[in-house]
Amino acid sequence: MNNTPVDGQQSPSDELLHEYSFDYQKAKPNRFANRNEAKKLNIVVLDEDVARVFTTSCS
Repeated sequence: MNNTPVDGQQSPSDELLHEYSFDYQKAKPNRFANRNEAKKLNIVVLDEDVARVFTTSCS
């Protein structure tokens, strides 16, 4: 059975707290995160006028 109130109002116990206590000693690394640190990309978007002058990544 769905516990959502019919009128769409949340009960006071459903409200988010302003601050949460997080125990960092119990934290685990994200096993789904990309572990290949060598392939980090830095993407830079140039304005049109700058891109016309610098057409390649070579200096």
